[in-house]
Amino acid sequence: MIDPRFALLGAAFSMIGSSAYAVYTMRGLARPNRVSWFLWALAPLIGFAAQVDDGVGWPAVSTLAIGLGPVVILAASFANRTGYWRLTGFDLSCGAVSVLALVLWATFDDPVLAVATAVIADLVGGIPTIRKAWRHPDTERSVVYVFGALNGIITVLSLPQWTVAGAAFPAYLTCLGVGMTLVVRLRGRRRPTASRASTDHRQGVGDHPADRAGP
Repeated sequence: MIDPRFALLGAAFSMIGSSAYAVYTMRGLARPNRVSWFLWALAPLIGFAAQVDDGVGWPAVSTLAIGLGPVVILAASFANRTGYWRLTGFDLSCGAVSVLALVLWATFDDPVLAVATAVIADLVGGIPTIRKAWRHPDTERSVVYVFGALNGIITVLSLPQWTVAGAAFPAYLTCLGVGMTLVVRLRGRRRPTASRASTDHRQGVGDHPADRAGP
């Protein structure tokens, strides 16, 4: 266990990763799925409000950063007309299920049930991006996931008391960050550039496909 104020370092890591991803988005080197990033912003911001109400302390700052980072990325996707992934019915369906889970989350008094629902909501909302990263890794950048995983690790270690309710969400974020980093890096190396460019053209994700998996 480390000093709870280390949560500030975790929050800084999260914002660094999100800011770098936003720059990639504005340059057309990353194309975020807006459904995922909207929900990845919404759930933590709701959680931050709940943590402030409960007097959680420093770890709440980390949660705030986790929510603000996707807001920055969403803004970047609107600043660049090709800096986003075209949405499908599958994406919107995942978004609807995730929103429903968030509504259920708000109704639970049991903290374990609440955090379990929050994890489900976040994961379902992220499925479109996970699917996109697997099929088109060149539209992603791993930097945001690396720093997100670091934030999750620091948050878990800085908890004043280890409970399922307190540790589950940052532990999930750590696993998500590590998993996405591996997908983006390994899939990006295996897939030939020419094949990726051809597929991206058919998918209509822009005129300047990225040429590598990137940092």
